[in-house]
Amino acid sequence: MLIGASLSGMFASAFLAATILPFPSEVLFLALIAQGSSPVWLIILIASVGNTLGSCLTYAMGRGLGGARGARWFPLTPSQMDRATRWFNRYGRWSLLLSWAPGGDVVVAVAGLLRVPLWQFVTLVSIAKTARYGVVALIGLGVFG
Repeated sequence: MLIGASLSGMFASAFLAATILPFPSEVLFLALIAQGSSPVWLIILIASVGNTLGSCLTYAMGRGLGGARGARWFPLTPSQMDRATRWFNRYGRWSLLLSWAPGGDVVVAVAGLLRVPLWQFVTLVSIAKTARYGVVALIGLGVFG
């Protein structure tokens, strides 16, 4: 039962970390790996799915930015959004492979705003999020294992 609660907490933590809320999921991720009660691949899978779904929420929020209502709840100034849009247009959809990095939530929201096809979005973000958790797991296994 505790394992299920831990993995549910991992999912929620990873989901929140991919939204506009500042929420670090790596601490819990590494703690679960160190605990060793669940297979590492399962922890990576759950964290990756949660983080990707959180990015889907941010993407959906970006799609809603076109109207006046959306501009009130999204924490970017018009100049920040213009800069992010120019950057995204310059580097294209491949910039979604950086969705795991600091500021990646802005790239995700801009992808929604610019109406990147959902299947392309989910594919690129899933690759990025899974690769990041894989690297963090390798680092954690080197430290704890």
